Amino acid sequence: MKKYLMTGLLVWVPLAITIWVLSSIVGGMDGLLTILPAAWRPDALIGFHIPGFGLILALFIVIGTGFLTANFLGKKLLVWWDQLLNRIPVVRSIYSSVKQVSDTLLSDSGNAFKTALLIQFPREGVWTVAFQTGTPATEISNQLDGEHISVYVPTTPNPTGGYFLVVPKSATKPLSMSVDEALKYVVSMGVVVPKPHASAEQIKLFTDTPAK
Repeated sequence: MKKYLMTGLLVWVPLAITIWVLSSIVGGMDGLLTILPAAWRPDALIGFHIPGFGLILALFIVIGTGFLTANFLGKKLLVWWDQLLNRIPVVRSIYSSVKQVSDTLLSDSGNAFKTALLIQFPREGVWTVAFQTGTPATEISNQLDGEHISVYVPTTPNPTGGYFLVVPKSATKPLSMSVDEALKYVVSMGVVVPKPHASAEQIKLFTDTPAK
């Protein structure tokens, strides 16, 4: 009986959580319909409620905004909007910080996480997966001896929270797994193990070996 119970839970728990997350997103997006006049809302036009219209409206708003700001006039308006928000106290500090992070994560040229690494954290002898985000600011690197890098250590199972650290590059171990694979590994608490990759040394040895 216990075996069948666990097998059933393994089938239904992921499905139930997925449905719950999707229903929460769709329900939240349906709140956008309140910005439309009452006579224009799908419930009034069709006569009954269909979940998901808010998500469609949000998609149109995002795509429309991207289309309008992609041309010369739209870029000028976007610059003016940024300048306006950057002049408002309190709003300025929040908006600029969030915009820098979103530009890094969402832009085509953004590269938030460069490589996956192993570092010793939270104490020596204990290793965890981290991601290189760049190099320290000049003011910080001038205070340190040797080459250092900036890393982000995500928490499990929610990788959006974590720790920003500046560590010696020599104290890190690069991983051959991709950033996506490393994130899945962290989120799954080590359950989803990435497929083994050939190390850089193995690849070099293979390419340097003459064919017989």
